[in-house]
Amino acid sequence: MRVLKCCFCRRPGAAPAAKPPPPFLLGVLPLLSRHLERFSSARNRESKFVMQGIVQPSIPARGPAAAAAAVRRRRRLRMLPCAASAAPGSSGGAFDAAAYDRQRLAADAAAMAVMRERSEAESSAEDAGSPGPPAGAWKWAIRKQIWDLLEERDLADFPRPVHHRIPNFKGAVEAAAQLAALPEFAAAAVVKVNPDTPQKAVRHAVLRSGKTLLTPQPRLRTGFFSTLHADAIPPDALMEACTSAGVVKYGKPLGLDDRVTVDMIVVGSVAVDPETGCRLGKGEGFAELEYGILRWMGAIDDSTPVVTAVRDEQLLPGGAIPAARMMPWDVCVDIVCTPTQVIRVPRPGLQKPPGILWDKLSPQKLSQIKILQDLKRRIEVEQGSPLPTGPDEVLPPLASRGRRGGGGRGRGRGRGGSGRGGGRGNGRGSGG
Repeated sequence: MRVLKCCFCRRPGAAPAAKPPPPFLLGVLPLLSRHLERFSSARNRESKFVMQGIVQPSIPARGPAAAAAAVRRRRRLRMLPCAASAAPGSSGGAFDAAAYDRQRLAADAAAMAVMRERSEAESSAEDAGSPGPPAGAWKWAIRKQIWDLLEERDLADFPRPVHHRIPNFKGAVEAAAQLAALPEFAAAAVVKVNPDTPQKAVRHAVLRSGKTLLTPQPRLRTGFFSTLHADAIPPDALMEACTSAGVVKYGKPLGLDDRVTVDMIVVGSVAVDPETGCRLGKGEGFAELEYGILRWMGAIDDSTPVVTAVRDEQLLPGGAIPAARMMPWDVCVDIVCTPTQVIRVPRPGLQKPPGILWDKLSPQKLSQIKILQDLKRRIEVEQGSPLPTGPDEVLPPLASRGRRGGGGRGRGRGRGGSGRGGGRGNGRGSGG
């Protein structure tokens, strides 16, 4: 007969004692438990909103087809080389925020001068009976109407004048509060927000809520996106992290290989049709380009909510932005937040672009946006054949000035885009 012995005292007849866990697990287990608790809580919250019909389920819950597509996309990306752009100050030296801001403001001024010249040229071409570019001068007329209105009624804060900007309207903080109260925002773990001044309060709300903020460098000059989380930012620097310089200082660069699921997209707008969700940006098309690349990465899909925050005076009557005249790369919005109301678009006027539309992107624009050049090379390597390119275009002289930060000024970027290697066409420059 076998006699049992205690593992420690070896006393006959004692039941074997359980071995204590290894020391390294004593610190890991509570942390793992907290993460599982947060995940379960977020999932329960999302399930409640989904059952009520308030939000769409996130990618893992959207079914095997969406999940499999995302896995295939990410697997393909991992097989290809990626040259990540280093953010200024990441080489080990101290980050000089003042120097960065001086460089950024100079580049912004040059880009705005380019867009002024472009808008004047396109408007003159239409007045002369010229067909002009697909976006048409009608978009510039609407933008000017809104910019003039905000200036004349003193409805904007610094920076002024608002022309050729996403206007920093008075009431932006109140509109951000409306956005932060959305159930879709509460359920989101990762929120992409544009880098413009009027959405600074939205970026702060994302970080303050413990969510991950995904934001692009202005005009994609120094790379692609940066991710920020409050846990990695000193508490007294949270507001600083919402500025362009703060994103460079505290953000972690996102590469094309990185896995991310974005639960909400926030875009800035100059004008919006709340009946159809059709919107106009400042005319450079960066919102569309960013959307197209994220779509290609599998980070978003057609059901990812797109939200904008504007002043009530930026809302146009139904049909003022005709959906029939919008382009395939234009991104419409699902929800509009103003200081006084939240509007859920009743009948979206456009399908969201499926990715990057390469056949509309001119070689001149492509040459100005490094992240887009990297992506194009990767797709061509994957499929073993070149992607289509759009027609040549003559860019205003300022657009050819030297680029900084390895990226290109990228003024009218290519928006959109189709998707994967085949490059369904792309997004042109005068956009949004």
